[in-house]
Amino acid sequence: NHGPWFGPGKYLTDYCTDQAVAAIQKNRHRPFFLYLAHWGVHSPLQASREDYEALGHIQDHRKRVYAAMIRSVDRSVGRITETLKALGLEDNTLLIFTSDNGAPGYIGIPEVNQPYRGWKLTFFEGGVRVPYVAQWPSRWSAGQRHTAPVTGMDVFTTVAAAAGAQIPTDRPMDGLNLLPHLQPQARPQAERPLFWRDGPYRAVQFEGWKLISAHRPERQWLFDLRTDPTERRNLIASRPDKR
Repeated sequence: NHGPWFGPGKYLTDYCTDQAVAAIQKNRHRPFFLYLAHWGVHSPLQASREDYEALGHIQDHRKRVYAAMIRSVDRSVGRITETLKALGLEDNTLLIFTSDNGAPGYIGIPEVNQPYRGWKLTFFEGGVRVPYVAQWPSRWSAGQRHTAPVTGMDVFTTVAAAAGAQIPTDRPMDGLNLLPHLQPQARPQAERPLFWRDGPYRAVQFEGWKLISAHRPERQWLFDLRTDPTERRNLIASRPDKR
């Protein structure tokens, strides 16, 4: 904003967590929405000395820094959940933990997304399959596993429904409200196609199948994720009907 560059004064993950905890404490007597988007784990790979020194059993320097960054995010999640618990808010708070994409290939850790293929900026599973964990103790029992494909766009629709908010009706919403599918004796989630696009690079996933189409060079991949989740067998030539 045309002023001095901002400096957090401490490791960024910890600073952002401090602000999140303060926001929860300030709004504890009224409904609130908190969106905490950590820069880590992300390039440049930079860890705090405390987290780095705690992982001396990792010999490779780059992997140790990366793991230390993960440790800082783990600590952040712990502080958030402990704050909710201490304020008596845990049972009636919907908490979602997820990521925007898989790890990139340019950080110098080629196996970072194993066993999945590809990295950030690709539509292979290594680029689009991410952690997606939620808890709402007053509404859901622990240990459930939702196996139908979901997407980041579902967060908006689900959170709006949880809060009883009216979403706009003058435009289509691609996100799915997941609440009806997460209750005890919930009805199964119907299959729906999921789409990705980055310029001419495109993909679609439906009923366990995924088609990826690239440009420059022209190439296509077709995978049956139910039998080949690590995308080792390209079926584009043998299954033209499915393509």
